[in-house]
Amino acid sequence: MIQGFFALSRRAVLGGIAATFTLAGTAAAAEQPVTVFAAASLTDVLKAAAASWQAKGNGPVVLSFGSSSAIAKQVEAGAPAEIFASADEKWMKYLADKNLIAADTVHRPIGNDLVLVAPADSKVSIAIAPNFDLAGALAGGRLSMGDPKGVPAGSYGKQALTKLGVWTSIEPQIAPAENVRAALALVQRGEAPLGIVYTTDAHGATGVKVVGTFPDDSHDPIVYPMAIVAGHDRPEVKAFFDFLLSAEGKTLFKSYGFKTLE
Repeated sequence: MIQGFFALSRRAVLGGIAATFTLAGTAAAAEQPVTVFAAASLTDVLKAAAASWQAKGNGPVVLSFGSSSAIAKQVEAGAPAEIFASADEKWMKYLADKNLIAADTVHRPIGNDLVLVAPADSKVSIAIAPNFDLAGALAGGRLSMGDPKGVPAGSYGKQALTKLGVWTSIEPQIAPAENVRAALALVQRGEAPLGIVYTTDAHGATGVKVVGTFPDDSHDPIVYPMAIVAGHDRPEVKAFFDFLLSAEGKTLFKSYGFKTLE
């Protein structure tokens, strides 16, 4: 009975993970994988990093993606994360304050920009500036963005729209998404005429185009803190974490449109 309870609890913890990808080569299949919980906007680059890592003969990597708030709460609930990568400082601090992060491993290697995207065939032309006519550009449609209550991209977006004086006018038209990739998907499918995402989400994405970039001073700096989860500093975890911070890792991040900060 007790065993069944813990099995159920584990399923409940892991059930909220947005997506999990395991990259395991034949030779490394028996090794304990390095498990990374990361913000959804890191999906493409971390999948590439894991593939590159394994191509060098290293062990498997498991990647789980979601909004920073969701994955932080999963770590808090006991999900088996070994590396945590957030899209903002808030959720790294959330875990650090609970002593769930190895404090001496926190790094901030990369940053991002915030952009306005539209379907690739859209005729929208808009200049992002104070009091710009975003409501007019939406033409009665919805603005897709991460939910400002828990998704960093949505929080940055709300900051920018508030600073530019247009948040109040378009708030009723917000279509809040569970993470930034879900916000991008609404625009890709033509279900929203405009969306707010990171530059890197639009980088190489099909079916969308960037129609404007938000000024850096309209929102907090977009920084990605990364760290090893407390109690998980085994050699394999440290090695992959160091790889992400290395010159090779930085080159990979740059190739996916990220800014390098360290």
